[in-house]
Amino acid sequence: MLRVRNLKCYYGRIQAINGVSLSVSQGELIALIGANGAGKSTLLQAICGLLPGWRGEIRLEKESLQGLTPPRIVQRGISLVPEGRLIFPPLSVVDNLRLGAYLRYRKKEAEAIERDLHTIWELFPVLQERARQSAGTLSGGEQQMLAIARALMAR
Repeated sequence: MLRVRNLKCYYGRIQAINGVSLSVSQGELIALIGANGAGKSTLLQAICGLLPGWRGEIRLEKESLQGLTPPRIVQRGISLVPEGRLIFPPLSVVDNLRLGAYLRYRKKEAEAIERDLHTIWELFPVLQERARQSAGTLSGGEQQMLAIARALMAR
């Protein structure tokens, strides 16, 4: 379970979030809805460790995420797919996916990574059809699929 309690985030001296609390149970989906500037991206960046200096509490299961680096947070299963389809255009689709599992290769999880790759092919069959194609030649929607699939590969 992900729990956020009384989160306060700042950009310099400007407070972007004041007292946000939420919880997400395993298997549960939530939607963050709000106007531009409401703090949706700021909340996600704080959860992922990309925004320093937040106050409050962010916990995954019972472990605090405070002070953890983004790679350590990814290792715990939290990834962010930012707006703008940030893929590696010159690399193939399959190489982009394998980069998503980069931290897992260091743990010698090659077999599990290959199983996850097959799961990705089932979820996004069009990506399997284009596995050896340069990611930059995919359509916008396919690039977004690839960005989401790459985040899933991180587990």
